[in-house]
Amino acid sequence: MSEKTTKHALIMEGGAMRGLFTCGVIDVFMEEDITFEAAIGISAGAVFGSNYKSRQIGRPLRYNTTYCRDKRYCSLESLIKTGDLYGVDFCYRELPEELDIFDKQAFRENPMKFYVGATDAETGEAVYHLCTDGEKTDMDWMRASASMPMVSRPVEIDGKKLLDGGIADSVPYKFMESLGYTRNVIILTQPQGYWKKDYPYMTVVKAVLKKYPAIAKAMKERPFVYNTQMAGIEEREKNGEAFVIRPPQDLQIGKVEKDPEELKRVYQIGREEALRVLPAMKEFLAK
Repeated sequence: MSEKTTKHALIMEGGAMRGLFTCGVIDVFMEEDITFEAAIGISAGAVFGSNYKSRQIGRPLRYNTTYCRDKRYCSLESLIKTGDLYGVDFCYRELPEELDIFDKQAFRENPMKFYVGATDAETGEAVYHLCTDGEKTDMDWMRASASMPMVSRPVEIDGKKLLDGGIADSVPYKFMESLGYTRNVIILTQPQGYWKKDYPYMTVVKAVLKKYPAIAKAMKERPFVYNTQMAGIEEREKNGEAFVIRPPQDLQIGKVEKDPEELKRVYQIGREEALRVLPAMKEFLAK
């Protein structure tokens, strides 16, 4: 068997608070000591998924349930005052450095490569970053990956203005395949058969994003791109080239959720689904 066919990666879709499903899945993985050579996260899959590399079981659930009602974390007030629905200083400095500390040492020492994807606001193209130390540049990329258009300012990194990675590449399995990871576990946050519909308010989107027409164009094209990705994933799943974990039904949770019990509910669904498929996934990874 060639080196290429034995390289496994974990790929995590975003989806705002649907990402608590992913948190439940990866916590089971960590409890079972399941490892990958590489992982990539998009949007919430990047921010929450980074805890897989730092090996911090339960951390995203803990801080989300603790601070989901805190105006500093996520609020209309923050959006009006700063242009960011999620408070940048609180979410990406105070929270990981003081309140619920992100283990940068464990992140550095874990040999698993961890990538995040974002969208270039001026070109509408997907861009990727290999996180290495969990310091400011890595955090900025995670923030960029999770910066939803229209409710977030673009994040400026190395001369680029970046927004939510899901705009251009919601599930970056082709990117990981291009790096040689050809037998991958993919965590989706929508159930089997979900197909994204066209945005109903593109006139408003174009007006709000008039400075970034490439983003508006990418958003208009996103349903077609996403649905094409889902078809590609299902084909790989059918052929035994990918192992897909997805919610058994619509998670019925909004992008912003203020009820800790709802967050716990979605997290628990992720745990239960991970435990259900665990034997089959271990068999997949052994090949």
